[in-house]
Amino acid sequence: MFFRHETDNRLRVYITDAEKQRWEVPYNLLPREKPPALKQTIVRSRTRKDAYTYTLTPSEYAGSELIFLYTTDPFTFSVKRKSNGQTLFDSRSDESDPYSDLVFKDQYLEISTKLPKDASLYGLGENTQPHGIKLYPNDPYTLYTTDLSAINLNADLYGSHPVYMDLRNIDGESSTHGVLLLNSNGMDVFYRGNSLTYKVIGGVLDFYFFSGPTPLDVVDQYTQLIGRPAPMPYWSLGFHQCRWGYHNLSVVEDVVENYKKAKIPLDVIWNDDDHMDGHKDFTLNPTNYPRPKLLEFLEKIHGQGMKYIVIIDPGIGVNASYGVYQRGIANDVFIKYEGKPYLAQVWPGAVNFPDFLNPKTVEWWGDEIRRFHELVPVDGLWIDMNEASNFCTGLCTIPEGRICPNGTGPGWDCCLDCKNVTKTRWDDPPYKINASGIQALIGYKTIATSASHYNGVLEYDAHSIYGFSQAIATHKALQGLEGKRPFILSRSTFVGSGHYAAHWTGDNKGTWDDLKYSISTMLNFGIFGVPMVGSDICGFYPAPTEELCNRWIELGAFYPFSRDHANFYSPRQELYQWETVAESARNALGMRYKLLPYLYTLNYEAHTSGAPIARPLFFTFTNETKCFGLSTQFLLGSSLMVSPVLEEKKTSTDALFPPGSWYNLFDMTQVIVSKEAHYITLDAPLHVINVHLYQNTIIPMQQGGLISKEARMTPFSLVVTFPMAATVGEAKGNLFVDDDELPEMKLGNGYSTYVDFYATVSNGMVKVWSDVRESKFALDKGWIIEKVTVLGLDGVQGGFEIEVDGNPVATTSKVKISTAEHRYTEKLEDRDQDMMKSVMIEVKGLELPVGKIFSMSWKIGNKA
Repeated sequence: MFFRHETDNRLRVYITDAEKQRWEVPYNLLPREKPPALKQTIVRSRTRKDAYTYTLTPSEYAGSELIFLYTTDPFTFSVKRKSNGQTLFDSRSDESDPYSDLVFKDQYLEISTKLPKDASLYGLGENTQPHGIKLYPNDPYTLYTTDLSAINLNADLYGSHPVYMDLRNIDGESSTHGVLLLNSNGMDVFYRGNSLTYKVIGGVLDFYFFSGPTPLDVVDQYTQLIGRPAPMPYWSLGFHQCRWGYHNLSVVEDVVENYKKAKIPLDVIWNDDDHMDGHKDFTLNPTNYPRPKLLEFLEKIHGQGMKYIVIIDPGIGVNASYGVYQRGIANDVFIKYEGKPYLAQVWPGAVNFPDFLNPKTVEWWGDEIRRFHELVPVDGLWIDMNEASNFCTGLCTIPEGRICPNGTGPGWDCCLDCKNVTKTRWDDPPYKINASGIQALIGYKTIATSASHYNGVLEYDAHSIYGFSQAIATHKALQGLEGKRPFILSRSTFVGSGHYAAHWTGDNKGTWDDLKYSISTMLNFGIFGVPMVGSDICGFYPAPTEELCNRWIELGAFYPFSRDHANFYSPRQELYQWETVAESARNALGMRYKLLPYLYTLNYEAHTSGAPIARPLFFTFTNETKCFGLSTQFLLGSSLMVSPVLEEKKTSTDALFPPGSWYNLFDMTQVIVSKEAHYITLDAPLHVINVHLYQNTIIPMQQGGLISKEARMTPFSLVVTFPMAATVGEAKGNLFVDDDELPEMKLGNGYSTYVDFYATVSNGMVKVWSDVRESKFALDKGWIIEKVTVLGLDGVQGGFEIEVDGNPVATTSKVKISTAEHRYTEKLEDRDQDMMKSVMIEVKGLELPVGKIFSMSWKIGNKA
């Protein structure tokens, strides 16, 4: 065992075989400190400053925030919070416990921890959780990357994230910590409510404990270890349209044109594999997507600011006349079985899988992406089927005398000649994880687990990092093309994937249940460090109802990643196909496009601190226990709450409002004042989604548009919120802008600007001002703030003043100030009637350069 307080708030506990080296997540894929070489029976530890110490006696080691304790016979360890002595992890087992002490065998590792019954746990994905975001006692949690559609509940889906967040509330005060078991082998995790047990089929026990104590702190500490979320280009926060089944280019052109006609925003058009020649990666269908016409189309949409993304799957078609395959064979880049490239079947038919653990494969992959980009200047790549998915199981050969596939049927039936591979302990391990929810063999419909990667690494060990390793190789390739910021969407993910890629939640269904489930999965991925996430809007299959599609675009317009995608066999479901859906889309996406500067600033916050873009309410309201299991609402950032309709034939929704003042973003005169967390029934006719902005906040907005490139150049406005009828208060917000094509998203490069906004009310005066870092970029762009809206205060009494860079603005003749009374969603009843006088104040006609420090102030009502 090796343990170390690696930072003030992170403790590592590493347990391995003292005599021989074991498989670990490769250090070149997930950079971190390597533990020292360990010797049998010696426990070695150190703090950050101390030399190594050797001990065999029960010991206790305190860091800044966490205390590590262990005993040697029997071996147990525990972790405590230093500030209050609370035990966060305790591997001891008592006779009454349904688990044993540590078990460490070659293919079976077991360790458990006691938990308080009232702890709220989150994480351990990827799975579709019918009970909501909180882990539910006795539900199965199996982690093993699998091509299993998201309609399967409580099963191992596309990603593996063996991390959980533990939120505890004692006497009204909450604290949060995180626990990561960095291990890529298949595992079952049993959560019983008062204990949690890991049963892992290989690797090492490499635990990281994050002290928090807030949920945001935990994600910050977690992403500091695994890699900060990737910076996203500005256009990726616009709306995306995709479909498997755009049979030719003219269909795609029609889709783009119809969005314009319907006046629905659209930034990115996608192709599934319809553009390919025979489903082969890096090819174009010469008949349906002829290159000259495709290039003409791309030149047109690129000129407008739109983008184009296509899919690539990892399986490379076995075809002697296919250049990608030929070069792959020549460079020896494929995963092997007994010395030969392992044969599988996916959409092109027989395929080999690239081995992304091999440096030569990474070079070859980069070269193929470069060649394809020269053929088609795509703006991003969508890497799918990378669990890896295989339509067959076992050891297969290409059949003689028949075509495989033969062009009939759905295309996913196995037509190779295959035999099961169960002869090794890697194909049929002694412990059966609950793979695919049915205890399937771990090689079922994937690469045989006795196949080998570079340097003899077994697929048994490396299986769940396949998509992760592909994302890293793809990111390197795209960044090397033109030095631009890459956009990658990956289906399979692992610890650290968010540093390279966005994620969508896979094949969902057009049902009301799936609409609801999408919120929990989205929120989980924020905790996993993959904040750019969303579900297929309106469902991948089968056909959604018109009402469902209305409600889905209203919700989906506020996913961090917002894309409509449908199955080959489903009817068309672009947002303009129904006029009612088009109206809902114009409303919801119209607001999204006004919020783009806010969302992009959240993207920057995610990249610098790991903070999720979409968050559970308990991230802000950590002491409100009613928020702990809430899975039907969410926050964008710390203050913008989305409360969708998730049930059929409903024109209202019950939403939880934590204490404070909440302003309706679509009609800022409407306000809800909540004295304690309680549910309120909100009107929600078919075209309405409820979005509320919390008090003490300043958010930047623009005027919107049909494409982000145009929306980005419109004048800015600020919305400032105070508690209703406040006589003393302060609000804060910020704005980050940059050249979003640059690979790095940071200050100090001359191509970015960061603005802090502040507002106060006191002594009958309101003041709103800014502080600017790196002003040049914003000034060069000519961005101005045209309007400031202040909510929750008394009317304007006079004394209006503006300063820019410390100089008074003499002429304010263009500035117009108006007020409108606030209206209350709930009756005030016996509440302070002074609130009845509070108004929305709009200051229009401003010309405040975003890149300059400004200050504006005025007197309000007659309050002291």
